[in-house]
Amino acid sequence: MARSALALAISLSLLTGARPAVGVTMPEAGFGAVIDRGEWSGYISIDARLFPKSPEFPSQKDQDFSLALKPEYFVDWDSGDQRFAVSPFFRYDTADNQRTHADIRELYWQIERGRWIGKAGIDVVFWGVTESQHLVDIINQTDLVENIDGEEKLGQPMLNVDYLSDHGTWQLYMLPYFRERTFPGKHGRLRTDPEVDTRNPQYESGSKEQHIDLALRWSQHLGDWDIGLAHFSGTSREPYLNPDASQGGLDLLPLYVQIDQTSLDAQATKGAWLWKLEAIYNHNTLEDYVAYVGGFERTSFGVAGSNADLGVLLEYHYDERGDEATNGLQSDVYLGLRLTANDLPGTMALAGVLYDTDTQAVFGNIEASRRLGENWTLALELRFTTNTDEKDNLYFFRSDDYLGVELTRHF
Repeated sequence: MARSALALAISLSLLTGARPAVGVTMPEAGFGAVIDRGEWSGYISIDARLFPKSPEFPSQKDQDFSLALKPEYFVDWDSGDQRFAVSPFFRYDTADNQRTHADIRELYWQIERGRWIGKAGIDVVFWGVTESQHLVDIINQTDLVENIDGEEKLGQPMLNVDYLSDHGTWQLYMLPYFRERTFPGKHGRLRTDPEVDTRNPQYESGSKEQHIDLALRWSQHLGDWDIGLAHFSGTSREPYLNPDASQGGLDLLPLYVQIDQTSLDAQATKGAWLWKLEAIYNHNTLEDYVAYVGGFERTSFGVAGSNADLGVLLEYHYDERGDEATNGLQSDVYLGLRLTANDLPGTMALAGVLYDTDTQAVFGNIEASRRLGENWTLALELRFTTNTDEKDNLYFFRSDDYLGVELTRHF
């Protein structure tokens, strides 16, 4: 990584006419003064997940408790044109040893020179506009033991250069190391049957996790529209799970294939309406396919004469692979309600259901949060499934409905 960071700094200097930032000269006050001006933040949380249904496997429990810690630090210098940031993450879980894990979400150096922005290190990058699935979000790997909604991501090593042109923002990523997806362990709820053997991942590329992935994205704001076009070439973040009995028992081995994926994300803001679309074309050696998710969010402001806003969301998912879709969203409808109270505690709630038009299976989700004073937040989470059968991916979670309660102290 050190040589790559040096190369990036030299490239930026040639492009912008600035000196390489490899021996950065600190302000006259000295490095200690810079550190003093850095900012600390983060959180520590405790949470409980309560499962009302009996587990499918005798090694599982009806509840689990965990503790999570995520400190964040950053410092700016060079008139704000350079930044160093670090954000480690750790969770301890009482029931699932695979959910007890640590990660570095951020650890990077960033430099700005005119219209150029360069970054070297580890970071989390988000792409996407829809609510119920982020098809185009491909830079980071999903941290699945954190939450089955796929919103939590592992930190990704990268070299990144952005160019802010008059006709949109260009972003180039070089990703030198691949992160494997996390999965619940033998004792964890919300796991597959058989369980995923994360100790023996399979790769199409002979370079395995050392394969260098590349991504290019262009984004632009055009009137009421926000548009992004991207292409990714490298190791798929979403593995195929293949049965394997070579170790004396039946397991699922994750297979990470090589892909070329072109994507479009677009959002139009039309008064109280948000129209959203994410679409991909995925080329790979197993089966090329097209997938998309699109819909709208309509917000009513000041509901019933109050300060609260209420949004209605409707999205449709399509995946050309049908029943072979790895995420199970091959022909599904999402309907949701979003409440924003606009009160001092910042009360928010989102309730939604995913309905599979082929199997009639339903996955439900309710999330709510509220601040308790200046530094505390209470969050509730409810997940449930109904009408599942063996043909549906949700069948794995048929006994894993749960209520989650999380208390967070921000600092």
